[in-house]
This record gives sequence, structure tokens and C-alpha cells, in this order.
Amino acid sequence: MKRRTFNKGLQASLLSLGLAPVQSMQATNYSLKTPVALNPGDKVGLIAPAGPVAAEKVVNAIANMQNLGLVPVYNDIALKKQGYFSASDQERLDDLHYMFANKEIKGIWCLRGGYGCTRILPHINYDLVRKNPKVLVGYSDITALHHAFYKEAGLKTYHGPVASSQIFSAFTADNLRQVFFSDQKEVEILSHEQEDETYRQPALTLYSGQAEGRLTGGNLTLLSAMAGTSFAPSYKNKIVFMEEIGEKPYRIDRMFTQLLQATDIKKARGIIFGLFHDCQPKPEENSFTLMETIQDFVEKVKIPAIYGFPIGHVPDMVTLPMDAIATLNADHNSVVYKR
Repeated sequence: MKRRTFNKGLQASLLSLGLAPVQSMQATNYSLKTPVALNPGDKVGLIAPAGPVAAEKVVNAIANMQNLGLVPVYNDIALKKQGYFSASDQERLDDLHYMFANKEIKGIWCLRGGYGCTRILPHINYDLVRKNPKVLVGYSDITALHHAFYKEAGLKTYHGPVASSQIFSAFTADNLRQVFFSDQKEVEILSHEQEDETYRQPALTLYSGQAEGRLTGGNLTLLSAMAGTSFAPSYKNKIVFMEEIGEKPYRIDRMFTQLLQATDIKKARGIIFGLFHDCQPKPEENSFTLMETIQDFVEKVKIPAIYGFPIGHVPDMVTLPMDAIATLNADHNSVVYKR
């Protein structure tokens, strides 16, 4: 693999751009900024703001970007490993700041999730992000960045596949092109049966009805962890999407309870659940099933809700623009949003 690396003296380069390595959070009330759309041929910065990325996953990331017609670039920091982080908090901040400051970079695509984004939120230079709005794509732990950038910099971001996912399926790639490269004003997504049998499950209507609101959400663990912080989203009048992987039903119930007690989730207008993979209890465990746990939560919020939407830790997944106006039809398991 021929690596495209640059800026080995990253600290010096940050200073030459007029950036301090870390800048404290700034309170903002900025109007939302939609970044300039990506185009084939654009340079996209690959970053690892949370967990470390295996070498073979970097190969996947390069292929995924090139298959979309984009030019991937990254710094040595993105290839590092430091415990369960890709690099130190400071290094991950520096890399994030560099990608926003570099005028040649038109978008930023997170290599993976994992854990670590919440640690750096108070130290991000949000003024830099606000002045250099760019497409940012990722999911799972990247949920923290989506909400922090929305609240502190007024940036519209995209909940979509991380770059190092297995080679994007045709479904995933087609939706990405639809989101970033097409001119259509509305995108309709129907619940999609996964091609991989491991993830296959019928879509379910959990609470009948239709709802309209702006999209927000992400990984359930992160939404729960952010509750009570200054970065937590408001769910009032929103269509909330959630996804999760590898959590027992009682842990999912704990996170739902945190949202119910610490946020305004009951004032949401609709709920879109992805396919919660590997979240069923073992036969020998005393437990409610995953669906019993989710249905119990839905009965408490009593708003239109569906389960099995193609978001999150699944091979075929869609990209959702945060804050886009969307209509959820729970009876038809469909979502229409305006680009």
C-alpha cells in the first residue's frame, strides 16, 4: 500500500496556520451551515478521532473513497495506536483541526468509531469548524462529534458509514452518491432487507402513524452518555434515529431510562430504530428479549416508531443528514427527507 501522508511536523503546521493546538469550547448560537457538497475528485481527509484502525481497515478506507471517486489523504496520526485510542487526545485534536484548516480538504471522513470522541469535545476549536464548514461523515462513537458540531459550531453533518467499513455494498455506495453527488431535492428510503443473512430481519412497525420533524440521533450508547452534558441534543419535535450493537437488553433498558429521565425524548415526534445487532440475550439468561425492551420504551413515548431501518452496524446502510427535515411513515416503514 502506498500511503498518502503529509504534515509530519503537524504541530508546526498548525501553528503556521494560526491555530493553537487546543482551544476551549465557545458558546454559540449560530445558524446552521450546510457544507459545500462533495464532488468526484475532491480530497477527503481520513481521521481516527476515537479508536485505533487496523492496517487492513485503512486499505478498505482507501478503496471505499476511491470507489466513490474521492481522493483520500491522511496523516500519520490516523495510523497510530495508543491503548483503546488511535492516539493521544492532543494528537487526535491536532489531526481534526488540521483537516478543517486545510483548504485543499473538502470533506472529512472518520475511519472508525470505537471510543474517545467524548474526551476531546471540550477542547475542539469550534470557531475553526464554524469558519471552515466541511462535510463530516461517520457513525457510532462519531455521534459525539455530530452533536457537538451542531450545537457549538452550527455545522450540518452526516450520519453514515465510517471509511474503514468492509468495502461499501452497492446499496451503501448508491445511497452515498445520492446524498452527495445528486441534485434531487428529496430522498426516500424504505426499510431494506439486508443481503447478509447474519443481519437479516423484517422491518417492524412498533407504533402506527406519521410524523414530520428534523432528523437527530445516532448511537444509543453515545446518546445516553451525552445526556446531561452541554453537548446533548434536544429531541423536542425531532425524528430521532437510534442504532446499537453488542449490548444486552438490560443495558439497552438502562440507556432508554437515562434518556427518559435526563432528556426531552418524550417530546420527540417519531423514532427510527436501526437493526440492533448482537443484542439478544442468551437462552440461559433471565432477560426480556430485545424487542420486548424496545417495545416497552416505545409504549412510554407513544409516538410513531419503526424497527429495522438500515442505519448503524449493518453492511447495507444509509446516510442521514443531521437536522434534515424528514417525514416518517411508520405504517409503510419509510422515511423521506429533504436534502
